[in-house]
Amino acid sequence: MTSNPHITPAVELDGLQKSFGSVTAVDGLSLTVHPGEIVAFLGPNGAGKTTTLDMLLGLTRPDRGTVRVFGATPREAVASGRISAVLQSGGLLRDVTVAETVRLVAALHASARPVDEVLERAGITDIADRLVGKCSGGQQQRLRFALALLPDPDLVVLDEPTTGMDTLGRRDFWAAMRADSARGRTVLFATHYLEEADAYADRIVLVRAGRIVADGTAAEIKNLAAGRRITAVVTDVNRAALLSIPGVDDVQSQGDRIVVHSTRSDLVARHLLTTTDARDLEIVPRSLEDAFLSLTTDTTDTLTTAGSPA
Repeated sequence: MTSNPHITPAVELDGLQKSFGSVTAVDGLSLTVHPGEIVAFLGPNGAGKTTTLDMLLGLTRPDRGTVRVFGATPREAVASGRISAVLQSGGLLRDVTVAETVRLVAALHASARPVDEVLERAGITDIADRLVGKCSGGQQQRLRFALALLPDPDLVVLDEPTTGMDTLGRRDFWAAMRADSARGRTVLFATHYLEEADAYADRIVLVRAGRIVADGTAAEIKNLAAGRRITAVVTDVNRAALLSIPGVDDVQSQGDRIVVHSTRSDLVARHLLTTTDARDLEIVPRSLEDAFLSLTTDTTDTLTTAGSPA
């Protein structure tokens, strides 16, 4: 999304640093998110994602750097209802119903959306009279989503929002998020489901060791993982011969298929087709998972932005 200098960013993180003892969780992280964007915040365990979200929500303070939400501090943004969050766990009373939970939390807001409206928006109207303790993990996540919608926030922060949801529930959840974004709501989410980031995010931010290592659209992030994947059914293959081909960086066996990662797919295909009994050969671009693994496990610390070379 193209930024407009006259519009206040939804999120401005500038030089955030946070350490816990000798461990640096967030290391000079800066990020700007514009209103209406859906941004996926991805990284391996321990990358600093949750710590960054906690600082954005005002749940913890940075050691250095600043956090602004629509130009205000996190505390001010939360108090005014401009930011809400759907976290992974906690915050629910098991012995009250879904509707009672929403009504209870709605009473804490100076101005809240109607209970029936948020129940419908979260897709849990049909379980409104069910005890929270009787709800599945996915249903409880939908309830947390309903609670986050009560103040009608401009920014929703989601930490693993679809954990426990089935495929249909995840699809409906993201359809609701996309509809909200079309009306101007900003969404920042962390997830382990890379296919969700690929399918629903306008922009993907990859984090490693508390730093941003890539920032761009899903297509741009995938392009940062150079090369292609070549697969074929092969009866007998010389792995060493494949690894000696220029551009090949990995060779794996998956059942009766050989999987080769290479920047020179033409050379690999020619070798397989002329020196082996390869059949059902396929050449495909690398996936978001390939890019994720490449960019979050190598040893470089260079920030890669949208459209720039890796």
